[in-house]
Amino acid sequence: MNAPQIRTEQVSASFARDEILRPQSVTLVLPYPISANRYWATRIITPKGSRRQMALTYVTPEAKQYREDCAKLAIAAGVRPLAGRVCIELQLYPHRPLDWAKRARKDPDYWADTVQCIDLGNCEKVLSDALNGIAWADDKQHHRIVKDRMEPDEHGARVVVTISPIVREAIAPELFP
Repeated sequence: MNAPQIRTEQVSASFARDEILRPQSVTLVLPYPISANRYWATRIITPKGSRRQMALTYVTPEAKQYREDCAKLAIAAGVRPLAGRVCIELQLYPHRPLDWAKRARKDPDYWADTVQCIDLGNCEKVLSDALNGIAWADDKQHHRIVKDRMEPDEHGARVVVTISPIVREAIAPELFP
């Protein structure tokens, strides 16, 4: 697994301080996400003193372990929660099956479409939940999400996440001294 990387850039802010250091982007290589069906589970309970049953949805132990694994990798890379708007780019690499070469010979252009893989929306939700409070303060900061399913390769199943702040230019800063 590749080591996570952090890149920073100097951003000039003439309307505030002379120069501030802001993270440009963070790229993390994380384990392949678990399915949302295994992330949350529901059971029927009957509260004490009641005859009515109710559904209780909870985060599974497997999901808690996935969160911990992602948090450890992000913290080891020096990731701190970003403030403001955030752009997230996901590259989902499914597991390459043992018969991939046979599939590739049979259908060179679309063999990867036959590989079992969780859907991108599922991946995004699980990762968003796992990195909430680690890479950003709250998932309401997500203003742009780019998701790609990649072709399986020799590096194994994984998800590559690039997190970038969305820095807006000040509108007419000369009007606000």
